[in-house]
Amino acid sequence: MLSTMLVTILTEGEIRQCVDMDQEAIAVVGDGFTRLANGQATIPPIMRVDIPENRGEVDVKTAYLRGRDSFAIKIASGFFENYLLGLPSGSGMMVLVSSKTGVPEAVLLDNGYLTNVRTGAAGAVAARYLAREKIDTAGVIGSGTQARYQMVGLKLVRDFQKLMVYGIVSDEVEQYASEMGPMLGVDIVKAKDAETVVRGSDVVVTATPSRDPYLRAEWLHPGLHITAMGSDAEEKQELCADTLTRADLLSCDLKSQCFRLGELHHGLEEGTIYQDDEIIELGELTSGRKQGRTHGEQITICDLTGVGVQDTVIALLAYRKAVEKGLGIQIEFSEGEARG
Repeated sequence: MLSTMLVTILTEGEIRQCVDMDQEAIAVVGDGFTRLANGQATIPPIMRVDIPENRGEVDVKTAYLRGRDSFAIKIASGFFENYLLGLPSGSGMMVLVSSKTGVPEAVLLDNGYLTNVRTGAAGAVAARYLAREKIDTAGVIGSGTQARYQMVGLKLVRDFQKLMVYGIVSDEVEQYASEMGPMLGVDIVKAKDAETVVRGSDVVVTATPSRDPYLRAEWLHPGLHITAMGSDAEEKQELCADTLTRADLLSCDLKSQCFRLGELHHGLEEGTIYQDDEIIELGELTSGRKQGRTHGEQITICDLTGVGVQDTVIALLAYRKAVEKGLGIQIEFSEGEARG
């Protein structure tokens, strides 16, 4: 006799009722980094499928956190010419799997929403430890989805009054400015180029899929913090490699991954940094093992490539709150069906 099991299906709308870009999301992502630093996470390498003819990629990320009953496997896509079709560049879904039985427990059809939240939360964690306590002007290079989530996250940890934005798609920049000014309660300045953003901001987030580095070392100034989150594949690069040498403090989400995929990868290739340099992982900051910014004149840079622990903790948060609210539908499948 075959036993039957239940899988919960959650839609994007239901997930949005449970998780927002807020202090709770920042806290759970920060806790995920702490668990990673404490050796409580198992993270396999990222699997990626490139579709170059459509400027697309699909990534599979996951992490198991010891002691948790479930973990997430995430499928996320980025197709960077989707704006020509009137579609968002990112999409995806997450599957929760029991860490006791290996049986799927839930499918989170979030359409990339949870990835956006957890990525924005990671940027907020970085700013909390690395940006100056008091800032006036934030800057963002890029005008897409992450340019929005990063600034919402930053506003939760630093109270800035002005936001400078630069992007290469003028219509997107106009829409960004009209939306984000009222949302954040700040003055928006549409900059003429990336240099203007960097020179005029206290905190800068680069949020582009660029394959040609554009942010130059000579633009950096004392007190600046940069979070670079667009370089999550070997061929992507936003910062010129010598920019890393200007930093008084270098940080990242996971060194082994950033040495392979991120801005640090290009620094290693060009010899501007070395693997034994002092580079602090976010988990070392959140766990209190190491200090972040220690004085106002430091230049700090954080390289974010997106780590599977972020996906597991945000998926578990969404699932727990959905269960509490009685959301989702449940479908049955048999043991035989589960084995395929």
